[in-house]
Amino acid sequence: MPGIDECLLEAMKLPGARGAAVVDWTSGLALGTAGESPGGDHEVAAAEAAELARIAAEYPSFAPADGSDWSDPSGDDTPVEDLIVSNRDSYHLIHFVRTTFDSSVFLHLWLGRSEGNLALARIRLRDLARQLVLG
Repeated sequence: MPGIDECLLEAMKLPGARGAAVVDWTSGLALGTAGESPGGDHEVAAAEAAELARIAAEYPSFAPADGSDWSDPSGDDTPVEDLIVSNRDSYHLIHFVRTTFDSSVFLHLWLGRSEGNLALARIRLRDLARQLVLG
């Protein structure tokens, strides 16, 4: 089971990966980073991605139809799986990570649009999130 550094190195092996981070969405702090950063500053990118993640995580409009939320400790999955932001030249994929404590962590992958594979990245980030060991 990989830790943060190993997880980020694996994420960077994906085709088109420009940068990756593990971020706490409640504080906006990067717990680890690899590669480049959108805008040139990993901490700023982490804080901005955390704002987006926090909105999706906290507003009931984005919750599953069954009404499950982040307080359900029995589930293996998070209520919000991932967010995808696309622009002219890249994708930002934010994948939420279920943890044993407060599940306020996500993986942020920045992919080049022309060389990246969004479907593969979603599958691989899901697998990495399930294997990630925090602590």
